[in-house]
Amino acid sequence: MALVTGGTGFLGQALARRLHRSGRKVTAFGRNEAVGAKLKEEGIRFIQGRLQDRQQVMEACAGQDVVFHCGALSSPWGRYRDFYESNVIGTERVIEACRKQGVRRLVHVSTPSLLFRFDERLDVKEDASLPGRFANHYAKTKFLAEQAVDRAYQEGLPVITIRPRALFGPGDTTILPRLIAANQRRFIPLIDRGKVWIDLTYIDNAVDALLLCETAPESCLGRKYHITNGEPVQLIDVLQQLFAKLDQPLRGKPVSYHQAFYAAWIMEWTARVVPWMEEPPFTRYTVSVLGKSQTLNLDRARHELGYQPRIPIAEGVDRYVRWHRNHG
Repeated sequence: MALVTGGTGFLGQALARRLHRSGRKVTAFGRNEAVGAKLKEEGIRFIQGRLQDRQQVMEACAGQDVVFHCGALSSPWGRYRDFYESNVIGTERVIEACRKQGVRRLVHVSTPSLLFRFDERLDVKEDASLPGRFANHYAKTKFLAEQAVDRAYQEGLPVITIRPRALFGPGDTTILPRLIAANQRRFIPLIDRGKVWIDLTYIDNAVDALLLCETAPESCLGRKYHITNGEPVQLIDVLQQLFAKLDQPLRGKPVSYHQAFYAAWIMEWTARVVPWMEEPPFTRYTVSVLGKSQTLNLDRARHELGYQPRIPIAEGVDRYVRWHRNHG
């Protein structure tokens, strides 16, 4: 039996459905009641709950063989308290429940964002040096969650951590939809004409990695693994392919990195002082993601987990566009 926390999120839904299709007994644990209802219609057990609720998490972990901890608050903007409660306290609740309920293995989903340093970084490995200051609250709290997982492993909990980068595909509500919205609203800022190298991860490949973690040998316990499509691409190439497939003009506007970074700083400051402004259109983190080349090294995942991305980025974009035409 398998439990998927964050089961109503993008990655959690995809994993729960894959497990269900393979004949596994799977429980999705999440906050979104509407998505949970759809999962139940498909025959997937759903528990509505919050990671911070010790009793709810404890009950969800009862009788489970493996727990895939996909639940997190993932956003470039928000209050530190909200990120801490979801990402740190929530992870501590999952660890506690796995111990008390005798879960055989915990697969923890982290993020490579905790290594982000607002500069050019290529072929970054899992043990690369941490920044002096984390890029945002999400990165900092996911680092703290990893520390909690590391302590749990040292105390005997069987756990493996993956750090998937920039998930996209059918059902994506973040990366490609935001680019499409920006393109329709005004324009997409192209720093260095969009010729920056980025990593993306197609959703099915990330699910493959999670399942490999479940069956990985004990030598992988306590380890961390970067997960991407393993094919760094230039941002402009992805944008051109996406909007050509959508039959929409790409409204890209060349801007300098320094101009965009300063404008994002102003937007962040405004969002902090204007009560009704929930999130700035762009943050300094977002500008750096679009304007600085950053790629990850996959050697450890390939050699130790046997990870081999099946769906290339070009095919992934095609699949997303077909889905978007019907659901976007």
